[in-house]
Amino acid sequence: MRLILAEDSTLLREGLVRLLTEEGHEVLAAVGNAELLLKAVAEEPPDVVVADVRMPPTHTDEGLRAALEIRGRWPDVGVLVLSQYVEKRYATELLTGETEGVGYLLKDRVVQVDEFLDALERVAAGRAAFDPEVVRQLLGRTTHTDLLARLTARERDVLGEMAQGHTNAGIARRLHISQSAVEKHTNAIFDKLELTGGEGYSRRVLAVLRYLGS
Repeated sequence: MRLILAEDSTLLREGLVRLLTEEGHEVLAAVGNAELLLKAVAEEPPDVVVADVRMPPTHTDEGLRAALEIRGRWPDVGVLVLSQYVEKRYATELLTGETEGVGYLLKDRVVQVDEFLDALERVAAGRAAFDPEVVRQLLGRTTHTDLLARLTARERDVLGEMAQGHTNAGIARRLHISQSAVEKHTNAIFDKLELTGGEGYSRRVLAVLRYLGS
């Protein structure tokens, strides 16, 4: 796939360039701030942008703001945001739109190369990819605890995997259950949480994430 990286840490940026190049991907640009990121995307939109939440000059939310602008101006470009810590407000902001192909990973996940590359592939395919720790904290902080209490332990396991962006087949493999069992649990989750699934797996995932982020 074709990528643009935005990370102010030179060491991490160059490490990502090397990793992705070795995996056969094309890095169109690797920049250190949000202004250069937007300029690079405007010149040649990639398949996916990988951007740090915090970048110069204030190191607050410049990367996130750029990611949201990219989603608005170039909806076909996937966005994978990296963060040092779980920042619920930033994760939730990524869930407010109707677009797909978004992800939020902790930087620690990058060193787990297989998981990072899997998340990248999911975002490029128009699906969601959210860090397990982000999902865990969203589950713990949601205001809908009364509805979550309706779920069985297995349904909560499936919900957590679903919110990370895994397909039914992927959830079946990760939880060592059949795909038909996953489908059964998924239907039960949406009924108990009073969510309308809509069409498409990613749309259902984002509906769950928005629910958890509220």
